[in-house]
Amino acid sequence: MDGTAETIVVTRIAEMTDVILVLPELYSACRSNPGVRFVFVTRRSLAPLFVNAPENLTVVGINRADYGGIGGARRLFKALRDKWDFATYIDLNGTLLTRTMGILGRLNGIRVTEARQDKRARNALIRPNNKVMLPLTQQRLLYRDAMRRAGVRVDPSAFSGIYGAGGKGDPGRFAAITEPKKEGERWIGIAPFAKHRGKIYPPEMMEAVVEDLSHLPGAKIFLLGGGEEEITVLKEWEKKYAGVISVASKSAGFATEYALMSHLDVMLTMDSANMHLASLVGIEVVTVWGATHPYCGFMGWNQREADNVQLAMPCRPCALYGDRSCSRGDYKCLSAIRPKVIADRVKAVLGISENQG
Repeated sequence: MDGTAETIVVTRIAEMTDVILVLPELYSACRSNPGVRFVFVTRRSLAPLFVNAPENLTVVGINRADYGGIGGARRLFKALRDKWDFATYIDLNGTLLTRTMGILGRLNGIRVTEARQDKRARNALIRPNNKVMLPLTQQRLLYRDAMRRAGVRVDPSAFSGIYGAGGKGDPGRFAAITEPKKEGERWIGIAPFAKHRGKIYPPEMMEAVVEDLSHLPGAKIFLLGGGEEEITVLKEWEKKYAGVISVASKSAGFATEYALMSHLDVMLTMDSANMHLASLVGIEVVTVWGATHPYCGFMGWNQREADNVQLAMPCRPCALYGDRSCSRGDYKCLSAIRPKVIADRVKAVLGISENQG
């Protein structure tokens, strides 16, 4: 059993974006409570997200399929309790697995708190008629609230990015992708894909954005993505346009991507995990929104409203995660955004006027 004076177990065994959103709050909590051991349980594939972690944070990666049903919850709870005699459990999931663990915790005299979701407000925001266009509480703030209700002090100023304020990752991390940044170069990251169709700007239109930005003096563009189809598309763009490098096929890993992103001058993304990864290294992110909306509570950490590119449409947002089919059938919320509008927003972040671009 771990001999730390106090241990708090936190769970978020979910999709990548949901887990990334925990990171700033968890790091802040760790640094605000240096005498407490935090054990964070997540998917095994996502454990490497937590680079430069505080010394009092232990990340436990599990295979979710190994802990099915109530029996699985009991086994996971027991394994954690046997190793760490924790007195507080914070459930940021609210699934059968984690709620069952919460019940077991209460039966064993453990303090248990859960992240609270305002489902009524969520439904009012995304329903097709009579929408209530009010911003939901940012998801990461719901996580912070759950921690504070558990008696955990969370000072947001304790986290200033993966590398600290103004810090950069080691260029040696991405040496296999590109040489270090040269004087006068403008490094632009572009992550044009997302998990759901309702969050993907039409690829042929995004290619026009890539072409436009590739003509900027000193421009070097890094394309990020995953999956066979995405890799094929990005490889084609790499071949067609000077100064364009596809990172998608490099199997870089999170530590390498963080390091590369920290040296970018700007990142262009959809409402996707890459928006959040880039946010965590303290760079400006231009985000294109379609079926979803910043009001849904999933903006990147410390990002600006001015860098959100979106159309005002009565049907938006139609989904929290972009996973619903378009009621119009044409995804106009994305296809009606002109490539020039997106390219100009990126140029504005770079300090380039329209005439210069």
